[in-house]
Amino acid sequence: MHKLSRATLFLNGLGRCLIAEKYVSAIKITSRGFVCAEHRDESGKNEVYDVIISGGGLVGSAMACSLGMDPNLEGKKILLLEAGNKKVMDKVPDTYSTRVSSISPGSASFLTGIGAWDHITQMRCKPYKKMQVWDACSDALITFDKDNLEDEMAYIVENDIAVAALTKQLDSLSDNVQVQYRSKVVKYAWPMPHQAADSIPWVKVTLASGETVQTKLLIGADGPNSMVRRALGIPTVKWNYDQSAVVAVLNLSEPTENNVAWQRFLPTGPIAMLPLSDTESSLVWSTSHRLAEELLELDEESFVDAINSAFWSNENQSELIETAGSLFRSALSVLMPSAGSPRQLPPSVAGISPKSRVMFPLGIGHASEYIRHRVALIGDAAHRVHPLAGQGANLGFGDVACLTKLLSQAAFDGKDLGAIQHLLEYETERQRKNLPMMAAIDLMKRLYSTNAAPVVLLRTFGLQAANMIPTLKEQIMSFASK
Repeated sequence: MHKLSRATLFLNGLGRCLIAEKYVSAIKITSRGFVCAEHRDESGKNEVYDVIISGGGLVGSAMACSLGMDPNLEGKKILLLEAGNKKVMDKVPDTYSTRVSSISPGSASFLTGIGAWDHITQMRCKPYKKMQVWDACSDALITFDKDNLEDEMAYIVENDIAVAALTKQLDSLSDNVQVQYRSKVVKYAWPMPHQAADSIPWVKVTLASGETVQTKLLIGADGPNSMVRRALGIPTVKWNYDQSAVVAVLNLSEPTENNVAWQRFLPTGPIAMLPLSDTESSLVWSTSHRLAEELLELDEESFVDAINSAFWSNENQSELIETAGSLFRSALSVLMPSAGSPRQLPPSVAGISPKSRVMFPLGIGHASEYIRHRVALIGDAAHRVHPLAGQGANLGFGDVACLTKLLSQAAFDGKDLGAIQHLLEYETERQRKNLPMMAAIDLMKRLYSTNAAPVVLLRTFGLQAANMIPTLKEQIMSFASK
C-alpha cells in the first residue's frame, strides 16, 4: 500500500471517531447491522447466552473476568470460548518466558479491580521506575521517571503468568461465567437488526464439536487474524513493517537492582531491554527480516556480542550531528540549568537462557469498525501495534474496561446488551483513544527508521528539548500510562 493511501486511511479513521455524534440516525444504526442472515435452524433450540466471548488469552480472559465481577451483570449468562488448553500454574516456572507485556499503572488498577492483579504479583512480576530512551545516531536521550522514584512506571509481566492468574480468577467466578476450553469456532451466523420472518434472532456460533450456541452479544477477542472480524467483512487498514522482532531472555553480567527499562533506536529498528529480575532481562529487538534471521543463526557468544554492541556502539554517530547536538544541549542548559536527566549506562549481557530465542514479524492494523449489530471487537481483533511503546496489552485492557462500563450501564437501565446504540458509544470512545496512540507509535517507528542527517538532526533536537522540559515528559508519561 502506498504511503499516501496509508496516511489517508489513518486520517479518515481518526476523523471518523472524532466527529461521531452521540445520537446516531436510525439509517446509520440500521446500516451497521445489515450482514448476511441465515434461516433458522429448526433441528432444536440452541442455548442462548447473554454474552459470548470468542477468544481467550490476555484480553478475552480479562473481558470474562470483568463481566463476571460486575454487580449489574449478576445473573447474566456469560460464556468464554477458549481455543487453547486451560492455563493452570501450580507453581512459578523456574525459567522466564520470552512473551512478556508492559503493564501500565492504569492497566494494573484495572486488573486489581477484576481480582487478577494479586494473583499476578504473588507469582511473578517486575516493576520498573525509570525508562531511558536514546538515539544510536546521536547522543540525544530522554529519561522518563517518577518523582523521587517512589512510584512504578510500569510492570513487566509474563503473558503465561497473567493468563494463569486470570484463569484462576475465572475459576472463582464459575457461578457467573462458563468457560469452554479447546473450543474451536467453525462458523458464525448473524441476525438482522430488525427481525424478518426468516432470520435468526441472535448471533449463532457453531463449534468444531458440532455444538451450537446463541448469544445476544458476541465479543470478538480472537487476535489480529480475527475470524469474527473477517466473517463480518469489516474492512481493516493494515500493513506489515519491514521488520521482525527477535526476543530472548538475557542473563546479566552481574546482579543489579534492575529497575530501569532501556530502549535504543538503531537505524534498523529499536532494541529494548526490559527487567525481569535482578539478574535477568527480556530482549525485544526489532530489526530487518534479514538481520533477524542472522541473529537467530548466531551462536550464543556472537549473539550476546551483537546485543552489547547494539546498546553500546557509537558507530552510527557522526561528528556533525554530535557537534550540533552538543551546542543545542548547551543552549538549553543555559535556559533551564536545573532541567534534564543524567545519562545512565545499561547493564552488560553475559548470556541468554537456553532455547529462548524466537522471532516474529511486525505490522500494524486497525479495524474500520469495532462493532456491528450484536457484535463488538476488542484487543488485537480491533487493533494491532508495533511493540516499541509496549502498548498492545494496555490498549486491549482499555477496550475491556470501556465495554464493561457501557454494558453495566445498559444492564442497569434494563436495555438489550447487544443494542447498537451503546455499542457505538464503545466504538467512538475507544477509537478516540486508540487511533492517536497508534498514529504516534507508527510515526515514531518511521522517524527512527532512517539515518539521514537532516532527520537525525531534527529528532536529536526534539529528544533533547523533551528531556529538558519536565511538563512535556509528564504529559508523555500520562498519555502512555492510562
